[in-house]
Amino acid sequence: MSSSSTDLESTLIDLKKVIEPELKRYLELSADCPDRLRDSMTYSLLAGGKLLRPALVLIACEACGGSRETAIPAACAIEMVHTYSLIHDDLPAMDNDDLRRGRPTNHRQFDEATAILAGDGLLTYAFEVISRHQKPEQAALKCILELAYAAGPEGMVGGQMADLQAETEKITKLEELEQIHLRKTGRLLRSALRMGAIVGGADDLTLSALSEYGYCLGLAFQITDDLLDITGNQAKMGKAVQKDQTHGKATYPGLLGVEPSRNHADQLIQRARELVSPLGERSQSLEQLASFVLNRDH
Repeated sequence: MSSSSTDLESTLIDLKKVIEPELKRYLELSADCPDRLRDSMTYSLLAGGKLLRPALVLIACEACGGSRETAIPAACAIEMVHTYSLIHDDLPAMDNDDLRRGRPTNHRQFDEATAILAGDGLLTYAFEVISRHQKPEQAALKCILELAYAAGPEGMVGGQMADLQAETEKITKLEELEQIHLRKTGRLLRSALRMGAIVGGADDLTLSALSEYGYCLGLAFQITDDLLDITGNQAKMGKAVQKDQTHGKATYPGLLGVEPSRNHADQLIQRARELVSPLGERSQSLEQLASFVLNRDH
């Protein structure tokens, strides 16, 4: 393992130690929230994932001259939105998965109705967290807009719909596939960077560079996800593998082949690293994160 990989791993561990207690604290809801609903929300939100998206918020904030602590509400909110999407994606009507992060999926652990409501709860609560706790108010308003756009009908939800349609409508062009995954995966990752940059007080040029970095990172993340579905280890992944072909999903390896997909991901990551290099020393974690996305094995 290279020293940069070790440094990044240490950074992600440190950030996780900051983020997880805050997520837990936000889930200390009043008696108005039924115990079963809170338990279901907690089960998935604190399931021990990589917390990549909230980490990106904090890293971007710091890279733009802010302090990590100031962006914690936005970081927690994006993890709530991401977790809601995983709960709903796993449902029988969507991907019908039994495993997530090495444990039974939410609807298997509880039931379908509870899982749907847990996802609904996390999605809506995310915006309450930003509006109540993110400062200053102008930054909170911008973060709400960023997250709502990334998660909504022109973002993640629209991407999921297009992904489902692609199971029966064959994708033949790379541009069509990238448009699906820009929405399904890329815009939420990009919103993490943009929210961190907004809270950190970034200028327009830096915000634009981080936006394009997020675009490249999001597409590369999806390509490696597609590749891991073919080559990944189920125990390490914590979820079923080799299911995309079974579901007839449109994937990069299915369209381009395995090696061309790897090459395309490599090009995207090289571009991502170039975009943040003008930040100098403050770009180090962002460059390391790009390499991590390219080389991850789970």
